[in-house]
Amino acid sequence: MAGRRTDTRDRIRTLAMELFSAQGYDQTSVREIAERLGITKAAIYYHFPAKEDIVVSLADDLRTRVEEILTWAAAQPPGRDTGREILRRYGMVLHDTGREMTRFMYENQATFRRLGVGSALRYQFRQVADAVTGADRDPLAIFHARQALLAISWSVGMMGDVELTDEQCRAAAVSLALDIYDRTASNA
Repeated sequence: MAGRRTDTRDRIRTLAMELFSAQGYDQTSVREIAERLGITKAAIYYHFPAKEDIVVSLADDLRTRVEEILTWAAAQPPGRDTGREILRRYGMVLHDTGREMTRFMYENQATFRRLGVGSALRYQFRQVADAVTGADRDPLAIFHARQALLAISWSVGMMGDVELTDEQCRAAAVSLALDIYDRTASNA
């Protein structure tokens, strides 16, 4: 029975985020989500007491996965290999768990701010950039680390209309991020 609840919850989240990204958060009703899934509004409210709880649950999942990267990074020796692996892991997270949330952020910026889920994610973004640069507090290194992370983020949020598989998009984004990151070595 617990598996069915989880499956329904995941289906609600997936479809809701697709609709939020396609037509806007404010233009998508709980009734429409329920009708498209063939379930009742009560079933949605069972899993999510309010529409915004769908977004918050995905933001929480993304924060948890990014926190796992940060925990892993803290246990590693600082250096370029660790920085490169952080970027690879960040690419996996954003193209896996974070795909719907990232697309939502780009398509619904006003709602994203209004719901208050953005500040924690922005703070984590900076923490990841700091972990990528390690002890190097050089402003140019931080700039390159953030640009590398943005290359991955933008690939999720802005490349949905490009005829690439998710794996091709992720691989290209991570490759580009690594190229940007590696520029800091050539500028040292």
